[in-house]
Amino acid sequence: QVQFVESGGGLVQPGGSLRLSCAASGSAFSSLDMGWHRQVPGKQREFVARISTGGRTNYYADSVKGRFTISRDNSKNTLYLQMNSLKPEDTAVYYCNRFPPTASSWGQGTQVTVSS
Repeated sequence: QVQFVESGGGLVQPGGSLRLSCAASGSAFSSLDMGWHRQVPGKQREFVARISTGGRTNYYADSVKGRFTISRDNSKNTLYLQMNSLKPEDTAVYYCNRFPPTASSWGQGTQVTVSS
């Protein structure tokens, strides 16, 4: 069972940038499609981005396309999300998981707050 630990969140002003990281345990990481999701209190968790095993194929939610970039380093068992031109509506808890996500693999997430 692969487990994930997210980090890199914080408070940033509108227009700023953050880079999230997701450390995966176990040896299966490189064989998994991976994704980022986010959740605002009182709302359903929503898809943000996904990446194929080798990192060559990516998909993004329309709301983040052109601003966020998903990447991975299989040698480090780590997934990344580079977030630029952040907006207040990007405020959420961000989670990584295999894609499609499994209920048992959700981590604690990392809080991103975009506010002036």
